[in-house]
Amino acid sequence: MVFIHDTEMSLRAAAALVNTLPDIDTDGVDRLVSRTDLDAYFDEYAYTGTFHRDDDELHTVRGNRARLRELWSVDRTAAVPLVNAMLRDGQALPQLVIHDGFDWHIHATEPDAPLSVRMLVESAMAFVDVIRSDQWDRVRRCEADDCEAVYIDFSKNGSKRYCDTGNCGNRMNVIAYRRRKAEESA
Repeated sequence: MVFIHDTEMSLRAAAALVNTLPDIDTDGVDRLVSRTDLDAYFDEYAYTGTFHRDDDELHTVRGNRARLRELWSVDRTAAVPLVNAMLRDGQALPQLVIHDGFDWHIHATEPDAPLSVRMLVESAMAFVDVIRSDQWDRVRRCEADDCEAVYIDFSKNGSKRYCDTGNCGNRMNVIAYRRRKAEESA
């Protein structure tokens, strides 16, 4: 399964934004509380257009997190009205653009639209592709016992079970290994 570059990047960015919420892992730390945190997020996930990099922008971007997280709590059919609402609220008007070495792709907001609106609409557009390609089963939550992180399974065979945020795969494998060894010893 392959999504085009901008769809994959938007899906990764949406999951990473959701994963900044404080109730994602056991430490309860909110990972998006300052403009420095927001800058670090943008170092990893680039967006184009106008940036103010002020407290208001931080506040509105933080506001996207819960709305996006809902997408990981519903099935494909229930995701449609959520995605449509995001597109409607962002006054999405899809247009083909080419820039920064990327081939033709879709932007659905003006470059000077508020950053949080651009982020929400880009995420919604990416989820449109997931819904249309009938790949909703790749929208997942980490299966680790103590993790609530979200991710999109981009693996070829769709077998990914754990997020990349907390070393969950290795941790759960060690737990399973120790459990097997304990059972063998008993």
